[in-house]
Amino acid sequence: MNRAELHDSVINDTVMTFARSGGAGGQNVNKVNTKVHAALAVSSIAGLTEAELMLVRQRLANSINSQDCICIDVQDERFQERNREIALERLENIIVSAAHVAKKRHKTKPTRASRERRLKGKKIRSAIKECRRRIKKSDF
Repeated sequence: MNRAELHDSVINDTVMTFARSGGAGGQNVNKVNTKVHAALAVSSIAGLTEAELMLVRQRLANSINSQDCICIDVQDERFQERNREIALERLENIIVSAAHVAKKRHKTKPTRASRERRLKGKKIRSAIKECRRRIKKSDF
């Protein structure tokens, strides 16, 4: 994955529309379009290999609409420009996390010393609990 190329692709290929946002805004709340609706076509994403693009399509299947776009709505801030930046950051983060290929886990065994330390700790804990018991008359 080429992160710089992906970043440029997200910035250049994202189509944004604006609408009136709910929430705080004071006197401007009913006259300023601060809500951002960002849509990015999956086929236009650059910087991903074919395998990564297939992973994105698979993992984001519920987020991709019938026009093959990933859509995000942002109305966190009072300013359109800040909402636009947040939308681009979220799109990029979603794509990066979906395209991430996890490393294969290699099975390992605990070392002999670590097994002995674990058993030693269990014996110490057992001795502590043993001391908490009541003494029976038959033990004398």
